[in-house]
Amino acid sequence: MSEPARTDLPASNVRRSLPKEVPSPIAGRIAVVGVCAAGKSVLVRRLCALGYDAHHVGQEHSHVPDMWQRLTRPEVLVYLDASLAQVRRRRDPTFPETLYNEQCCRLAHARQHSQVYVHTDELTEEQVCAYVVEALKSF
Repeated sequence: MSEPARTDLPASNVRRSLPKEVPSPIAGRIAVVGVCAAGKSVLVRRLCALGYDAHHVGQEHSHVPDMWQRLTRPEVLVYLDASLAQVRRRRDPTFPETLYNEQCCRLAHARQHSQVYVHTDELTEEQVCAYVVEALKSF
């Protein structure tokens, strides 16, 4: 017989295991992932304004590799990439390389499973959105 869950522990000390199966995608849903300052928030705002069911996923901050699948359940995953040099130009000149590298590791699963990949270094916000909208036409 298993022990009952302890209720005297703070929530931060309780570990819950994730279900083994990933939930089915939601038709039409788009998830956007990428390193900090890659343009995720701007793209999501633009896509939503165009009527898409787009969601930003903070996968770069999570140690759960498939969080993007489990929480957002997208039909299409968009990966926005940016170099460390560009992240530093956009965000903070002292953005730590170790943090950037850690984010890339945390995003590896999402990058591998993305259907749309955009390297945003040399693109304007408008160009990124136009590229993604065009890519979405094939889904």
